[in-house]
Amino acid sequence: MTTATLDRPAQRRDARATTGSVVTGIGVTAPNGLGTEAWWAATLRGESGIRPVTRFDAARYPVRLAGEVPGFVDEDHLPGRLLPQTDRVTRLSLTAAKEALDDFGGDPAALPEYGAGVVTASSAGGFEFGQRELQALWSKGGQHVSAYQSFAWFYAVNTGQISIRHGLRGSSGVVVAEQAGGLDALAHARRQIRKGAGLMVTGGVDSALCPWGWAAHLAAGELSPVADPGRAYLPFAPEACGHVVGEGGALFVLENASAARERDARVYGAFTGYAATFDGPGTPRLGDAARLALADAGVRPD
Repeated sequence: MTTATLDRPAQRRDARATTGSVVTGIGVTAPNGLGTEAWWAATLRGESGIRPVTRFDAARYPVRLAGEVPGFVDEDHLPGRLLPQTDRVTRLSLTAAKEALDDFGGDPAALPEYGAGVVTASSAGGFEFGQRELQALWSKGGQHVSAYQSFAWFYAVNTGQISIRHGLRGSSGVVVAEQAGGLDALAHARRQIRKGAGLMVTGGVDSALCPWGWAAHLAAGELSPVADPGRAYLPFAPEACGHVVGEGGALFVLENASAARERDARVYGAFTGYAATFDGPGTPRLGDAARLALADAGVRPD
């Protein structure tokens, strides 16, 4: 994806776009900061969010580091009625969505009834919730399985819960993907804006820091076994030896540019170009994706 410069909270200026889709709200739940302000300040300081796992006992596993969202107290962010029916990933998603909509500064309810929607990306859905209920099924029997298991584990649950909580009844969806899922979700949201939606909440959030999720990650054989948090994840170094699992993500409010201009909204950036490619056998195509995204944006590399 190519965009205009995204001005973060410490130094914002308006990026005036006349057509297309613009970002007018940001919400972040990240291992190096809960909330956009905290995350951006930590990023500027070069602070990593990699630390020993605390969400479960990882002592028996060959990998014991992860990126956990710090200081997240569920009850501080969600009403009590939602706690029994949501997984950690959905709670993080709802928190990011609220921050993004608060940052947006407008009133989604002022849009036409079906004028605002949600598109999120998830690779695993409510993994921790699913593990807990499957354990109850195997150890105690079906009568001990929560009725909320029917949807709390599902890939689309974040989209659904955000839509319900904020009354966003427009066209919505979910992208089941991994690293590029957030970008693909934004592209899908942009298509909805082009079809007439006034506003879309979009991005990607994941969390699978539980024994079941850990076993799945370990099975791929690509996790870094290094015990030093400062050396475990070195993606561009010769001594790189794998990746570190994290949780959290970011959600944007993507808005019709004309509507944003009419209400004199603060605009972080314009979504101007996107492309997706697939690598073939021995044929990496990341460069092609960059060229196609630039072409979609109508700009040259220079």
